[in-house]
Amino acid sequence: MDLHEVLRRNEGKTLEFKRDLSSPDAVLRTAVAFANTAGGTLLIGIEDRTRRVRGISNPLEMEERLANIVSDSVAPHLLPEIAILPFRRTHVVAVQIFPSGSRPHYLKRMGLQNGTYVRVGSTNRRADSELISEMQRFARGESFDERPMPDLDSEVIDFRVASESFAQIRRLTRRDLRTLGLVSAYQGRIVPTVGGLVLFGNERLSHFPDAWIQAGRFDGRNKSTILDQASLRLPPIQAIEAAVEFVEKHSARGVSIGAVRRMERWSLPPVAIREAVVNSVAHADYSQRSGPIRLAIFDDRLEIENPGLLPFGLTVADLEHGVSKLRNRVIGRVFHEVGLVEQWGSGIQRMNAACRDAGLAQPILEEIGNRFRVTLPIGTTRRPNVDSRDGEILELVNVPEGRATREIADHIGLTPRATRTRLSALVDLGLVKEIGSGPQDPRRRYFRTENS
Repeated sequence: MDLHEVLRRNEGKTLEFKRDLSSPDAVLRTAVAFANTAGGTLLIGIEDRTRRVRGISNPLEMEERLANIVSDSVAPHLLPEIAILPFRRTHVVAVQIFPSGSRPHYLKRMGLQNGTYVRVGSTNRRADSELISEMQRFARGESFDERPMPDLDSEVIDFRVASESFAQIRRLTRRDLRTLGLVSAYQGRIVPTVGGLVLFGNERLSHFPDAWIQAGRFDGRNKSTILDQASLRLPPIQAIEAAVEFVEKHSARGVSIGAVRRMERWSLPPVAIREAVVNSVAHADYSQRSGPIRLAIFDDRLEIENPGLLPFGLTVADLEHGVSKLRNRVIGRVFHEVGLVEQWGSGIQRMNAACRDAGLAQPILEEIGNRFRVTLPIGTTRRPNVDSRDGEILELVNVPEGRATREIADHIGLTPRATRTRLSALVDLGLVKEIGSGPQDPRRRYFRTENS
């Protein structure tokens, strides 16, 4: 471990500094929280605020004491890696805690319900009963939305709504409900699963009252004045579409000056909006009762937050590198089938790329309380990435009747497939819009969004 490099970092989800071992309970809470969440490093001998290295006078004695108190005080048994790091004329003790497969760990003297901690940002937070249950499910390799609901009959699944959601993909059969995990066998009966009820249940909100999207457009940069609001209590797949439409309705349109005419573009790329909304619905923790998914539009940003911290073992840095863990397997399976997601782990990267290509600042990902928030800043830092070939396409589709893919491909000298790829990117940037019933519609046409 390069101590000089670590000292340049701030305390966070996987790093904490302690001046000494004068408060063993604080050290133990951090060790438990690291093990229960995403692992981390605790450095003893460094002031937490100033990052000044005070050092440890007798590091060997502290190493032995640490090993003993962790072994005696934490259950299930936790085995950290402890190392002594030289620094100038003194030493620092480094305690490395790895994400544990034996979650939840807790302080023995406080018991499971009161002594279980998780890491949120740079703080240790006591886990409530819902979070402890999630840890236990995670340790067993289960997801909450796969759980059967034995008190209900499978007929609570609205087959018509489910069929309509799959209509453009394939014809849904009753047998598919079992294959997709929307229903499962329980003591000789077929009953709905949590995921089936959340997605297509007739009375899903009576069982999961927070399974909806609250959308609002606020004046300025805070929530003091609301200009518009919507309570999107539709089934999740339809609610996603309604949420994206709500954002687009309130998205400002900037004007760029082209070679011939002015051209308008969205202040937020549609693909980034869609990815953020889909991720919030797919990864929400529906076992919690902490409010719905919330979507808030301000003058300078869009915030989308869902109940639930990141799945155990994940950090924000992991997400940005394409690492993903699916919290809701049933919901994820259905979303993949209907084309809402391509592959898990790509959503955040697609969102980042869309903002970057549109000249926007990087999205901000953060855990706040017991919720996860994505913030998309509004306002370009530079012009979108558009090359000469894209500019040629924009001029071609700048006609009232629009252009078909084949027409555009013939003009620019590319194959229809390569042309569709470029058109899709321009649609994501909000520079082009497409009119048609779906990707396979042979009469689909493309138009340039403009202000004239």
